[in-house]
Amino acid sequence: MIDFSLSEEHKALIEMARRFAKERIIPVAAEADRLGEFPKGVFEAAWEAGLVNVLVPPEYGGAGIGELEDTMIVEELGYGCTGIQTSITANTLAATPIILGGNDAQKKEYLGMLTAEPIRASYATSEPNAGSDVAGMQCRFQKHGDDYVLNGAKAWITNASHARWFVVFATEDPALRHKGIGAFIIDRDTPGFEVGKHEDKLGQRASDTCGLTLQDVKVPKKNLLAAPGQGFKLAMETFNQTRPAIGAGAVGLMRRCLDECVAYAKERKTFGQPIAQHQAIQFMLAEMAIRIEATQLLVRKAAWALDTHARSPIVSSCAKAFGADSAMATAIDAVQIFGGNGYVKDYPVEKLMRDAKILQIYEGTSQIQRIVIAKAVLGG
Repeated sequence: MIDFSLSEEHKALIEMARRFAKERIIPVAAEADRLGEFPKGVFEAAWEAGLVNVLVPPEYGGAGIGELEDTMIVEELGYGCTGIQTSITANTLAATPIILGGNDAQKKEYLGMLTAEPIRASYATSEPNAGSDVAGMQCRFQKHGDDYVLNGAKAWITNASHARWFVVFATEDPALRHKGIGAFIIDRDTPGFEVGKHEDKLGQRASDTCGLTLQDVKVPKKNLLAAPGQGFKLAMETFNQTRPAIGAGAVGLMRRCLDECVAYAKERKTFGQPIAQHQAIQFMLAEMAIRIEATQLLVRKAAWALDTHARSPIVSSCAKAFGADSAMATAIDAVQIFGGNGYVKDYPVEKLMRDAKILQIYEGTSQIQRIVIAKAVLGG
């Protein structure tokens, strides 16, 4: 029998994350968005509360909880602000390839750093001309004795301004496409490794995003994470592991939209009655509720599949694509319900709409998710 009930441990975890979002994220979210700055104190408080690095195994200092519990945390933090949530949870994206493919020494050193103190790490696949086309990356590595030397550029790297270390994907020859890609762990202070300007973004402005430049960056053999030809598979396995959390953030954002709209619709009056009494508004609220329920079920199924080792790219991609598209549609409806008030910064829904858009882009666009799903459907 399928059981959708939550354990007492789940309820306590959700309540803790929900309280953190209410007390620490929501009060500062609008100002962080206006300034385009991530509130450092919020990250440190989240780390102290045990809401960061939750998937790191216990033997490396982490909580070692499952994907299901992780998505529950992400959903609640996303309710507060998906930009702040992205910066809080981005360590998971950096840690996942090490958890999946790293040796014991790499795990002890780099996962141990994350759990020893409130530091951040970053994950770098995207490039100025290679986002969705991961296999088209141009950042190159060459073997020099026992070391590797990397040259190139990366783009759209979350938490890059603050990260202590980075997982960087590069190719030995762009002509080899996916067969030439390897992965490396690079310390921030490595000579030739530079973080670029902070991007001034449309939404999720509280999340730090920068480019990287690598000029003759020497990486020791011990920091080789994936050998040439194995990096592409590791990148795809990482995304398969982390995409359900994007759907979870989408659920949080949609729940916030619905709550804001319900409160506003009960208060705002037109034609002599609250707009909540108008069927046109009721239909939009109902659609929001449908999207929330459907996305949450997809996310939890995808997380369950990962926790039970029934890994399925199709389920992870469904959760990510449906969640991202639903969040965008829900945020647009939220602005419509608020009318002219929804278009100004005095009300929260214009920020929710701006924040929602990137969910359809990062960690694989909604179109890329459909390619993954179609290939699985066709037996590819």
